[in-house]
Amino acid sequence: MKKFRKVLDGLTTSSPGGTIGSPSCGSAAGTPTSAPAPREIDIQETLISENFQLCKTVRHGFPYQPTALAFDPVQKLLAIGSRSGGIRILGRPGVDCYCQHESGAAVLQLQFLINEGALVTACADDTLHLWNLRQRRPAVLHSLKFNRERITFCHLPFQSKWLYVGTERGNTHIVNIESFILSGYVIMWNKAIELATKTHPGPVVHLSDSPKDEGKLLIGFESGTIVQWDLRAKKADFRIYYDEAIHSVSWHHEGKQFMCSHSDGSLTLWNLRNTTKPFQVTFPHGKIQKDGRKESCKPILKVEYKTSRNSEPFIIFSGGLSYDKAGRRPTLTIMHGKAITVLEMDYPIVEFLVLCETPYNNEVQDPYAVVVLLEKDLIVVDLTQSNFPVFENPYPMDVHESPVTCTAYFADCPPDIIPILYSIGAKHKKTGYSQKEWPISGGTWMLVDVKNLDCSDTITLQMLYKLKTSKAFEKPKVGDGRAAELVEEDPFAVQMVSWCPQSRIFCVVGISAHIILYRFSKYDANTQIVSLEVRLQCEPEDVISPSENENNPCFTESGSHSPHHQQPVNAGNRTPEGNKDSTPCLKVKERMVRVPPGYQSELVIQLQWIDGEPPQQITSLDINSAYGLLAFGNCNGLAVVDYLQKTILLCMSTLDLYGATDPYQRLTRSPRRNRQSTSGLTELTDNQQSIDMERSKSPTSDHVNGHCTSPTSQSCSAGKPRIPMGPEGPRLTRRGPGRPPFRKAQSAACMEISLPVSHTEESRENSFSHSRSSSVSSIDRETKEAITTLQFGESFGRKTDALPTPCLWVGTSLGVALLIPMSIPTDQEERMDEPVAIGPSGGVLMLKGSVLRFGFLDCMGALIQSPYEVWRDLNAAEDPDRPRRRKLVHFSPSSSQDACGDGHLAVVCSERQAKVFLMPSQSCLFVHNITESSFVLRADIVSVYNSACLACFCANGHVMTLSLPSLRPLMDVNYLPLTDMRIARTFCFTNGGQALYLSSPTEIQRITYSQEMCDNLQEMLGELFTPIETPEAQNRGFLKGFFGGNAQTFDREELFGEASAGKASRSLAQHIPGQGGVEGMKVAATGVVGDLARARIALDERGQRLGELEDRTALMMTSAETFSKHAHEWAQFKL
Repeated sequence: MKKFRKVLDGLTTSSPGGTIGSPSCGSAAGTPTSAPAPREIDIQETLISENFQLCKTVRHGFPYQPTALAFDPVQKLLAIGSRSGGIRILGRPGVDCYCQHESGAAVLQLQFLINEGALVTACADDTLHLWNLRQRRPAVLHSLKFNRERITFCHLPFQSKWLYVGTERGNTHIVNIESFILSGYVIMWNKAIELATKTHPGPVVHLSDSPKDEGKLLIGFESGTIVQWDLRAKKADFRIYYDEAIHSVSWHHEGKQFMCSHSDGSLTLWNLRNTTKPFQVTFPHGKIQKDGRKESCKPILKVEYKTSRNSEPFIIFSGGLSYDKAGRRPTLTIMHGKAITVLEMDYPIVEFLVLCETPYNNEVQDPYAVVVLLEKDLIVVDLTQSNFPVFENPYPMDVHESPVTCTAYFADCPPDIIPILYSIGAKHKKTGYSQKEWPISGGTWMLVDVKNLDCSDTITLQMLYKLKTSKAFEKPKVGDGRAAELVEEDPFAVQMVSWCPQSRIFCVVGISAHIILYRFSKYDANTQIVSLEVRLQCEPEDVISPSENENNPCFTESGSHSPHHQQPVNAGNRTPEGNKDSTPCLKVKERMVRVPPGYQSELVIQLQWIDGEPPQQITSLDINSAYGLLAFGNCNGLAVVDYLQKTILLCMSTLDLYGATDPYQRLTRSPRRNRQSTSGLTELTDNQQSIDMERSKSPTSDHVNGHCTSPTSQSCSAGKPRIPMGPEGPRLTRRGPGRPPFRKAQSAACMEISLPVSHTEESRENSFSHSRSSSVSSIDRETKEAITTLQFGESFGRKTDALPTPCLWVGTSLGVALLIPMSIPTDQEERMDEPVAIGPSGGVLMLKGSVLRFGFLDCMGALIQSPYEVWRDLNAAEDPDRPRRRKLVHFSPSSSQDACGDGHLAVVCSERQAKVFLMPSQSCLFVHNITESSFVLRADIVSVYNSACLACFCANGHVMTLSLPSLRPLMDVNYLPLTDMRIARTFCFTNGGQALYLSSPTEIQRITYSQEMCDNLQEMLGELFTPIETPEAQNRGFLKGFFGGNAQTFDREELFGEASAGKASRSLAQHIPGQGGVEGMKVAATGVVGDLARARIALDERGQRLGELEDRTALMMTSAETFSKHAHEWAQFKL
């Protein structure tokens, strides 16, 4: 705990440490305040460095670029490997674990140690890893790196500690799972095939032990050669040479037949009695053509041959379709008896597994489900019903239906909002799912008591509600409208969102420079969407002098004191047909529409095209339900809309917002000269010095060439060339230096910081690795600045204000914070009729770098929330006795200011520094330079441990927290070096020490920076391994066990151990020891229940072994008696 005291004299004071490039930390006007100022600020700061620690919590979504799949039939766990080296282990809902290989190599294959709590992974760097799953955070126990051969296939028999590893050279090695040491027993490819064979059989693509005899290993080579190897005799029992390449092999459970899938789309069935030719050859999807030949088919990549106790066998395979039909979707075929069912998939099939009732391969399998891993989805098919329905996936795999472009993270939501969103969203769910329970039900997870912890502390993710913004617009027709000209665009792509949980008002900003305002209702309604069109376009180069600007304004002059400056627009009000140039990109629905319960569109705001140029994209947005106002800005200026009266209150350029208080002297330029400097793509591209100059800037501003961009905006050119007009009107024929910022709807997964279009893609990708020059140093060459952030709140617009009033805080790309005071009628009837007075005549504050975030504290250091309106359903039936009135909740700075009068603290954070100002005197109390070599990408003022702090994420990967109001550094962790714009666009903080970002195009990574959260994380995660008794094998019968070559008599230890097989070559593979072997891993499971369960399993296994010993003893006694009898009879015969 630390106490800060600062004596104030009511005058503008300089900041501790000074301010570089700005005249003062206070108002640019520099006038002393006459308002009463507090004599002393007494703030108790409770946050210390020990309260903060950064760690990952959980990962949601679908694994990006999946490559492998495995299932534990006893533990009921599913593992998915990815190309980036990640592993997702899924069980029952709530049991979801993510692991990552340090090497980052792609996962080629996964093998569970069934019911042992371990997993073997084979990676593309030819390394085997053994993972311990008996802990909530799995860890690698052993690794084995192959040096001279590449791994192609692995097979681990059930209840075996010896892993078979096939290589690209065609050899088969054997690894001891307990010690992870290579055995000296090797099956060389030249011994497996006949010596007379002159060609190499190719890589090993299949390994499996015979269900009839575990001492027989079936080896499949890519060329079509199949060998059954006798492990005891160290020789081949038979060899099969087939013309077509093999992709997979599957045994019949009796071990007398096996099926192969081939590259020509055929399935071959082989009988061990006669291996000279296949017993059966089928082309499931190949038809006989008129000339008598079979259609050419695609390869069947995998086949599963599973028997059923009560029905015909199942033959399930992927691929095999004919080539003649182009554009057909990937399929999974299920052949059950004579019935053939083809299931079409939305994405290519990566892998599939058939889930069976028994883990033993020599028993009737009884399949009950098929897990299909697609490139972008996970599907489980129910095999127990004839129509093969799919299970409803309980995991949040489908984080999105289209690429993610932005994220917002809210904690401490009202308790009633989540149930109502879920209930309405559930009505739109798909039907026809299987009624059976989700078959992947492994692990244990207990719901954390949310009464004692934050709502954000739960680690699950549930899809609540989906909203399609395109329903507010007419469908664009081919060749009609502005959107048709932008053929490569997605006109409805979402750029940013703003949500007020208390009032349930939701705003969406689209890529077509449009804003949609939604209200929430539990009832359906007939509504007509109101459309507002805003002209927010300016050519600052043409502004030569203030007087000329007054005579030729390019903005609608929206005064703050006269009602006639407002622009009311009725529902469906459109621009006249004669002025096509002023039409927006999209056409709002003008007719009455029936909207279902949920979020219903009420207002659409669109920016107009000007002189054949599309509007610049919106870079900032804020909405306040208590004020009934919405503000947004872009590279050209600011607009404020009254969404209650459906009028435009303010619409002017950023330069006009300053008035006479502009702190910069801006040099104007001739438009013609500017266009010449940016006229050619080749000139600027070849000029390396120009490219390097651009690389040295942050993504939020470019003050040299007249472009201003931000992580939420694209480039905007100061000089825009006119588009040649043809007979069909303006067409977008090519992209020049002044080309609009529209491009194909970019997701957050691939979005890049937009530099001027004359730059190469390489310069864009590297734009984050360099810092930019000071905003002030190059301002003399800039005439435009972007609105980067907006915030409504109760504050003091001027130094002379004695009481707080509604204000709009405006942050720009030049490091300027503007205060715009407003006068809003308080009476409800007057609010709907009287105009809102607004005028840009407030204070001006200065910072280094583009302004990112505002926040407000009272003089006790507590966070001041923005006022809001309590939600009311406008479509509900109105009670005549109780008329509906707006219920507003205000958090006035003066409500708890007994210690320091009527003032409050304003926190302003830019991409370089943070400052704390005392209002209304606008004195800078504290300043902290966050970074000099990089810049801040995301900054949020959050509540942790009931105290406020400033959380920042920098482009160099550092995550920082600063105390408030002293801006004392509390945490600085080099967490995540920024590699692409996906992370920058989606990283966001929230209360309770939580944050998230899009770690891949399909996955959300949640992290925490709270020490308490890190300490309790182990208790919140689910248990992957639960002690379960291994199912008993079926009784095979006396004759079958005695004469049938019982697999239980096969001793792999005697055959593969060092005593008989010797040691493997040290140069072949390198063993990397981990934390311990399997015996140590078995002890890792903690808890009395686990110990008792293991003791019980051990006793059962011991009793089973004693029973087997007793049976064998009785059998030996019977054999001895039979032998004695025959010997006695033979002796009597001899006599």
